[in-house]
Amino acid sequence: MNKDLKKIFTEEQLQKTDAIIEQHKEIKGSLLIVLEKIQDVCGYLPLSLQRYIAGKMMLPPSQVYGVVTFYSYFSTTPKGKNVVKVCTGTACYMKGSGQILKKTREYLGIKEGEVTPDGEYSVEEVLCPGVCGLAPLVIIGEEAFGLVDPDKPEDIFKQYKENFHDRSGSDKN
Repeated sequence: MNKDLKKIFTEEQLQKTDAIIEQHKEIKGSLLIVLEKIQDVCGYLPLSLQRYIAGKMMLPPSQVYGVVTFYSYFSTTPKGKNVVKVCTGTACYMKGSGQILKKTREYLGIKEGEVTPDGEYSVEEVLCPGVCGLAPLVIIGEEAFGLVDPDKPEDIFKQYKENFHDRSGSDKN
């Protein structure tokens, strides 16, 4: 096992990664499912992990990299437990999503591509999830928040925490 990977991932994550590769490496065309499952385990697919996967599956690293960078589902950088997605499609942008994106990052104290120090949140732009009637739209995890006030996007975090608390019976923090 690559020593760089041991610095990034836990022993358990690396064992699961090996098991996923072992289970699928003989199946033609299984790269996509392998990458999906490994990202679910590890959270993201840095270049060192892509090279490791390529070597174990006897594929050129460029093939793995090509798949990872082609599909927007895959990430080469860490993400928070809860990904905050701000729609920047035309309808949302016209109603202030650019400001929402900026203020959300400021509220969380992170820049583009960063994760909050507690690992809880990261923020990314998305293009049109197709609910333009709710513009501007922000999605946290699986929860969608429409008609977000561009001047107070932090209000959705309070609402998100209240909704999570109501569903689980305990606060997530």
